[in-house]
Amino acid sequence: MPLDAADLHARILHRDGAMMVLDKPYGIAVHRGPKGGVTLDDFLPDLMFDKTELPQLAHRLDRETTGCLVLGRDKAALKKLGGMFRDGLITKTYLALVVGNPREDIGNIDFPLARRSHDKRSWWMKVDPAGDASLTRFAVLGRSDGFALLAMRPETGRTHQLRVHAQASGFPIAGDRVYGGDRATAISPHLVLHALAIEVPYSRKGPPIRVHAPLPAAFQELARGLQLGDALAKADADPFALVASA
Repeated sequence: MPLDAADLHARILHRDGAMMVLDKPYGIAVHRGPKGGVTLDDFLPDLMFDKTELPQLAHRLDRETTGCLVLGRDKAALKKLGGMFRDGLITKTYLALVVGNPREDIGNIDFPLARRSHDKRSWWMKVDPAGDASLTRFAVLGRSDGFALLAMRPETGRTHQLRVHAQASGFPIAGDRVYGGDRATAISPHLVLHALAIEVPYSRKGPPIRVHAPLPAAFQELARGLQLGDALAKADADPFALVASA
């Protein structure tokens, strides 16, 4: 079903004078690229509301990743948000269905990452000892026969970080056609990765802005089919706190 402005307005999870958080749908690229098709760029004028400037993305999500996407509503806000993302001040929590079972219930993945190609237009990444330092925290919310539901929190913001870290750790994200191989694509034709929640301490005086994106129906259906339905409930609270206290 094609996306239109009304659909996108219905997906606004938070809006104030400085920033906006959208629940990005599956299959929509955030920027124009070689594959063409509808992108979020096409709808920026529809997201201006009372502003005289176009909102702009403060970070990226892959075409197949759903959930929380932050936009700055003017140049000043975009600059501030960009610095906060760069400095690791914004907490991002993802939910991923993976093929395999991590040994630990909670842990860190710290493989350095670099581009596979010297072509700067290439987005594909690899683990490389000479690459950029990259850190991902994970917590296992549930396990079934050969599968697990993970909360994942990137402490750094490398391209495809969660996808490469999961694959390199032996539990690729389901549906990952680039990094997951046959194991991942056998269970789902689409990437099963959702930007579940984001916390932005934008104001020094007020509390952090906390936004939670509802899980897509397809994600829930697949998890329940793999006997991981009970684990989905743990995503409603802080999944890392729940696993750490278990």
